[in-house]
Amino acid sequence: MIDTIFDDFAMERLIKDRFGLHIEVENIIAGHIPVSHTVSAAVFLTDKKHLYAYIAAQSSLTLGDVKKFVRQMGLKAETYVPPKGHPNYFDDIARQKFNAVFPGRIQVSSDDLIYYRTLVPYNPALVQISEIPSGEIRQFDTDAHGNWRVAARFAYRRIRTS
Repeated sequence: MIDTIFDDFAMERLIKDRFGLHIEVENIIAGHIPVSHTVSAAVFLTDKKHLYAYIAAQSSLTLGDVKKFVRQMGLKAETYVPPKGHPNYFDDIARQKFNAVFPGRIQVSSDDLIYYRTLVPYNPALVQISEIPSGEIRQFDTDAHGNWRVAARFAYRRIRTS
């Protein structure tokens, strides 16, 4: 019981420091689950009934890696939260990477940046989840068939209101 309180408090503090969001963790659905050999994740529910996934790694991660991990965990992402103080973080870094490859291009469209957004460094990552289609949150396991097994069963679908 005491450990879960400390985990909730630590998660709230990390999110406030790194992402600038003031949220209260109501329930950790799946905590410290492995997503690869060096990456772990925590899926939690806030007091406003929003579901988030917090993904951290010992090595570097990119937005493309995080998208892949979220999909493999059986989650559907709604928003990838940018770091605190950088609301256009993904587009700005993607534009820098694009300009490094194509220095002469002046007009850069959103379509030109699609690939370069996947190369943006993103560690740790905070993802707002819109739904869990299968009702299962999966974790990485080298002994399981297909390297993924069920970590927790949880039904969630966010209904958008105005």
